[in-house]
Amino acid sequence: MGVDGIEIDARYGLRPSEIVGTALRQIRKLLEDLNLRVASVRYATRRGYECEDELERRIAGTKEAMRMAYDLGANVVVNHCGNIPESIDDPSSAILRSVLTDLGNYSQRVGAFLACETGAEPLERLGAMIDSLPEGSVGITLNPGNLLVNGFDLQSLPQVAKHVMLVHAKDGVRDRSRGRGTEVELGRGMAEFPEIAGTLEEHRFSGYYIVERDNARNPIAEIATSVEFLKNM
Repeated sequence: MGVDGIEIDARYGLRPSEIVGTALRQIRKLLEDLNLRVASVRYATRRGYECEDELERRIAGTKEAMRMAYDLGANVVVNHCGNIPESIDDPSSAILRSVLTDLGNYSQRVGAFLACETGAEPLERLGAMIDSLPEGSVGITLNPGNLLVNGFDLQSLPQVAKHVMLVHAKDGVRDRSRGRGTEVELGRGMAEFPEIAGTLEEHRFSGYYIVERDNARNPIAEIATSVEFLKNM
């Protein structure tokens, strides 16, 4: 397919506790033989970092995923950061900022950063949260498909592009009658990827585009078509 890198799932694929010593060396050798790099590591949690229930466990798991990402040669860990309140005075906003600051400090030491995935809130709200943190704390994984499916747009991308570390190349269309959109094959939805790529290039984006398909009938063929679409773009 001409793919350069892959994203690894650190919860249900390769777990950080298992990727040490000989296992780590074997995986790195396998990827090297296939001319592949680890572009990013996904560590998806059921709850966000604003929820105090089992919060320390989520923080510890995220830090393990960061360590694994660095060991595998990647510098990006993907997760939704949680529910971002509209008001900065909301108590959960303070919790979220505190946790993201702590993860940011850890990132500086380990060399892999949390990049919060878009889609659960308007893009400008996520950007405002990141702007309120110490510089270099966390980044953004831009997922245009998730934004469209959830009824949001990308108009504020120029304002938050400086924070984008990774793109999940996913497309979608809005469905106003249902109040929720639908994921579609890359290039067939409302996400203007050439325009998105141009905006990111203006802000010196040098990260990966990760093809993501949640409901593909023929995943291998559709991913191959999506890779070709991105390369042609």
